[in-house]
Amino acid sequence: MILSSGSGSALASSGAAVVAIAAAAFYAVAALRGGPRERWAAKALPAAWILHLIALILDLGGVGASGPGTRLGFAPMLSLTAWIVIGLHGVESRFVPLPAVRGWLALVGALSVLLAAFYPGEPYHLDTPSSALHFVLGVGAYGLFGAAVLHGLLLDAAERRLRQKRPAPAGTGGMPLLQLERLTFRFVELGFVVLSATELIGLVETVQWRWDHKTVFSLMSWAVFAGLVAGRRLQGWRGRRATRWLYAGALLLLLSYVGTRFVLEVLLARPIV
Repeated sequence: MILSSGSGSALASSGAAVVAIAAAAFYAVAALRGGPRERWAAKALPAAWILHLIALILDLGGVGASGPGTRLGFAPMLSLTAWIVIGLHGVESRFVPLPAVRGWLALVGALSVLLAAFYPGEPYHLDTPSSALHFVLGVGAYGLFGAAVLHGLLLDAAERRLRQKRPAPAGTGGMPLLQLERLTFRFVELGFVVLSATELIGLVETVQWRWDHKTVFSLMSWAVFAGLVAGRRLQGWRGRRATRWLYAGALLLLLSYVGTRFVLEVLLARPIV
């Protein structure tokens, strides 16, 4: 059942809301640092991630909602992106433990899963296999560029410490700088391929082309990432110049769906179309 509030937000079904609260609680434990709490925090993150997945399945599947169909909106997309980035971090942390990064990601996970519980979006029918693939690839692009931004921030911080000849604070990084740089732009390149496929499918699927905010921001983000990949490959862009392009492209991509849907759902209280 959907309960609407006066502000135009909606509360997810009771089952999804309970799971979301439980996930947020485990994420809060995962954000703890220092002493014996580290052991509990490390164990809490996988549990929170699994509960987050269950909440996403309940939310996106519209379980207990008033209407059938996949539920789409700005908050579910943010929640999905956070879930993918945390999952990629979980795999990576088996090789390079980063407890400080875990803490920040746990807070992001908690906020995103709770936000999706209060703004679960509205039913949207994915009528064809290509439209479903478009949605899956779009989510994948968000997750890959989210991971690229996370590694870009770590890369910038490592380069600042190197220039200032300061040691890395405990728990903030143990990956060699060149390896971190390569990993950052592997995410960028893979994300660009996925984003290109998403744009191509969207173009083929479009019956009537509309130059709306979503389309404009999406094409701008693709152009920025194309420039970044070309600059990296042809001109050898590195360091802050490359990460600035990364952040600009990621911001435009965020505005293309999440930003426009936030305006429609929250500020204007209009349904997804």
